[in-house]
Amino acid sequence: MSDFTYSLDADGVATITWDVKSKSMNVLNLEAAADLGALIDRAIADDGVKGVILTSGKKDFAGGMDLNIIAKMKESAGDDPARGLFDGIMGFHRLERKIELMGRDLKTGKGGKPIVAALPGTALGIGLEIPLSCHRIIAADNPKARIGFPEILVGIFPGAGGTTRLVRKLGPMGASPFLLEGKLSDPKAARAAGIVDEVVAPEQLLARAKEWVLGARPEEMVKPWDAKGYKMPGGAPYHPAGFMTFVGASALVNGKTQGVYPAAKALLSAVYEGALVPFDTAIRIEARWFTHVLMNPSSAAMIRSLFISKEALEKGANRPGAPDQRVKRLGVLGAGMMGAGIAHVAASAGIDVVLIDATQEAADRGKAHSEALLDKGVKRGKVTAEGKAEVLTRITPTTDYAALAGCDLVVEAVFEDMKVKAGVTARAGAVLADGAIFATNTSTLPISDLAKAAKRPGQFIGIHFFSPVDKMMLVEIIRGRETGDLAVAKALDFVRQLRKTPIVVNDARFFYANRCIIPYVNEGLRMVAEGVAPALIENAAKLTGLPLGPLQLIDETSIDLGVKIARATRAAMGEDYPDGAVDAVLFAMADRGRLGRKANAGFYAYDASGSRIGLWDGLASAWPVAAGQPDLHDVQHRLLFVQVLEAVRALEEGVLTDIREGDVGAILGWGFCPWSGGPFGWLDILGAGRAVELCDGLERAHGARFRAPKLLREMAAKGESFYGRFGAQARAA
Repeated sequence: MSDFTYSLDADGVATITWDVKSKSMNVLNLEAAADLGALIDRAIADDGVKGVILTSGKKDFAGGMDLNIIAKMKESAGDDPARGLFDGIMGFHRLERKIELMGRDLKTGKGGKPIVAALPGTALGIGLEIPLSCHRIIAADNPKARIGFPEILVGIFPGAGGTTRLVRKLGPMGASPFLLEGKLSDPKAARAAGIVDEVVAPEQLLARAKEWVLGARPEEMVKPWDAKGYKMPGGAPYHPAGFMTFVGASALVNGKTQGVYPAAKALLSAVYEGALVPFDTAIRIEARWFTHVLMNPSSAAMIRSLFISKEALEKGANRPGAPDQRVKRLGVLGAGMMGAGIAHVAASAGIDVVLIDATQEAADRGKAHSEALLDKGVKRGKVTAEGKAEVLTRITPTTDYAALAGCDLVVEAVFEDMKVKAGVTARAGAVLADGAIFATNTSTLPISDLAKAAKRPGQFIGIHFFSPVDKMMLVEIIRGRETGDLAVAKALDFVRQLRKTPIVVNDARFFYANRCIIPYVNEGLRMVAEGVAPALIENAAKLTGLPLGPLQLIDETSIDLGVKIARATRAAMGEDYPDGAVDAVLFAMADRGRLGRKANAGFYAYDASGSRIGLWDGLASAWPVAAGQPDLHDVQHRLLFVQVLEAVRALEEGVLTDIREGDVGAILGWGFCPWSGGPFGWLDILGAGRAVELCDGLERAHGARFRAPKLLREMAAKGESFYGRFGAQARAA
């Protein structure tokens, strides 16, 4: 059955309806594209057809391209995948050009029929590229709909005509937020930006589309760039105004991406070069640059981790077989920033929440945190007054543990202290029903040890939220030694209710995320002690695509927290503790009262409003900068390898059981170089052999922490990749 159906009414208006029966959202594949082309040919050839409406049989128009077809296009090209990709992309361009002309002869200007895209809801990616090739876009006034091009966020750009058409429609400056930032708009905002032409009431959508088709004038059936005398809005590159636009755009792109994201540079090249030539040449240029991006391993890695793997994890790829475990009533112990944040996201997801703290005043402050966040949403137009009231009514602040009766999940978020956590665990356990699940939100304390205070250890689990809870998308679920499958299913279903991305790991010191983050921060501190220039450390990190340098990161998380973790780790490890050089810097900063952003004083200096104003000038006197500085790449390799080697060790030790979780968790949890697809994605791009070679050099120069794990050496010897050995296809084989 085709994804597109065709009907012709008595007035000669053909309606092509897109409806992929097997999916909740329309996505395009190669077969469906061919079917659409055939229906367009049918409409053009039929003298009884006066015009065409292209619409959807679903509440939304389309979610874009099925990214899995990109791999098929490369595979089918055999020894010349670039040619296969380019030819496949040009097939989409030919389809859209056919829609754009609808039988009109470009040379004579004669012929042609009107076609209008009628969008009932969301239109993303190629789901917007196809409408942009229509003569008019009419969208239903659906505030939940999102219109735009999110491709840049997964390592590609709109390469099926969207880049060229949007720039020619809006001009480079007008198009840049949508192309370079992946900005999505509701229909009214898209109309204001000039992306869509009309917004009408949903019940009037098809009637208005038909009215336009029957009344379309010949000049309305010619796209601006096909009309005589067309000039690009804002000026072409050789125009003075256009020249300055492209100079600024180049600086903006490099400033934001640090030059490590190939898609952004390729997009800018496609826009610049395409703006210098006629439209039909421009779309070939766009196709070449799009092929260039798709051939870059970074693109494949980003698509895999940020789209395919992320979606699979959110749909429960590693969920144990258990009945639906969605949470009906949640208890939260501790109303500080973390507990209050958990209460807020849960209430916002429609879950009733009991928020408990030692005093009523503290519990009320926790609820007030949610009110403050909702007030911001109201000011920005993202939350209604009614919506705010509804969320707040779901949060009950109290000191009474008896209120936990009826809660099917409790999340403890009290102070990071074993005794304190054990106390509240026991108090809650005395009230909870036998089937309730108890979760601890901890970033460092062993789950299996905390479970000793639980009445039912099999129903005890770790749920590690990242701060701030309302913004961070990753949630790390930690299975203790005795944690049962039902608790894991409960935690996963809860995270899915919150519309966040879960990863499941086994219990070990620092779990997964923090065991990778802490060595990164520590390496930065080691380099400070060695006399490496702090600016070199910070900028080297950012030039790899990491969002924060290690010194800024420790300022953000607070230096006294680092001191506490260091002391606890030293107490646990005894003589095996390896970070004395790190502590010398960390403790000295704490002794000076420079505790980070919260104290307006840390490795960075801050103004009275708390804004960073540069690295603290006292660093130079406390830890003098050495006369000879290391090579940039040496600094970058140190900062990256201390993280990725911990990821490999986590896999080797069974803390990680799925490399998809390792990659998605690293990108969403601490922003590990999204261009790489994550630690395992980066090692696959680099190659295991080259990685071992670099590790050996780093180990000789800087110590055993850079020693290549046995697994990595074994893979290097066999010429294996992580996704070749541990990826979804390898597991299925």
